[in-house]
Amino acid sequence: MTERVISSAANPRLKTLAGLRRRRHREETGLTLLEGYDELRLALDAGLRPRTLLHCPELMLDAPTQSVLVRELAEGGVETLRLSRAAFEKVAYREGADGFLAVVRAIDRAPSDLSLPVDPLLLVAEGVEKPGNLGAMLRTADAAGVDAVIAADPVTDWGNPNVVRSSKGTVFSVPVATASTDDTLAWLSRVGAHLVAATPDTDVLHTDVDLTGPVAIAVGTEKHGLTDRVLDAAAVRVRIPMVGKANSLNVATSAAIVLYEAVRQRRAVKPSVRDPDYTPG
Repeated sequence: MTERVISSAANPRLKTLAGLRRRRHREETGLTLLEGYDELRLALDAGLRPRTLLHCPELMLDAPTQSVLVRELAEGGVETLRLSRAAFEKVAYREGADGFLAVVRAIDRAPSDLSLPVDPLLLVAEGVEKPGNLGAMLRTADAAGVDAVIAADPVTDWGNPNVVRSSKGTVFSVPVATASTDDTLAWLSRVGAHLVAATPDTDVLHTDVDLTGPVAIAVGTEKHGLTDRVLDAAAVRVRIPMVGKANSLNVATSAAIVLYEAVRQRRAVKPSVRDPDYTPG
């Protein structure tokens, strides 16, 4: 099959694709954009199948090697479009484009759709505004082995290209879901998760509570933190010790600190089989 080539930056197909940068268009189509070779590879390994692959050999960092992926996807039935540099830069949404952009199905999953282990470690991000922070939390969740991340009353969506970019594609490898705050709390109660609310307004340190077993760590908005609804529902409120003049940490940093304390405690109780230093007794 002959591959279609788009050389003009004014091609109407590109305008349609660029529209996926807007949330309304993503919600109407159920699609979003995934840019970057490494990000695409990670998503493919997680089982994602692109609708369309746009590629630009002029921008590829290693065209002879990376073009193999283009051929594999084309042979697998994925539509592939070869773009000129001008055309690709028209639709690309990040600086330093590397010649890979895929149209993929946007994530639309409720917490009840998630499959959890017996003692899950969960992260709840309530009302987080900045896509970069959501993406950074996903990278931490991926590294820490978090079982799922739930966006409660989100301001942005998982398909936001800046979430995809800042997550380095882990939005497609970490189980994520979206729900209202009330529905999230009801679901956590049903699955028996111990809700731990991160807030500066408590004397309890995050290192002084039990974070083993089924646990959901909740973090809130960058400006106001968690709502009273979540704070009142929490089994325990914890804070991260701070001695500086700023009254709070970046929300993604706060999430990472508490999550890794949970990882530390869990490894002390039962080392993970994914831990390369773990040897079964």
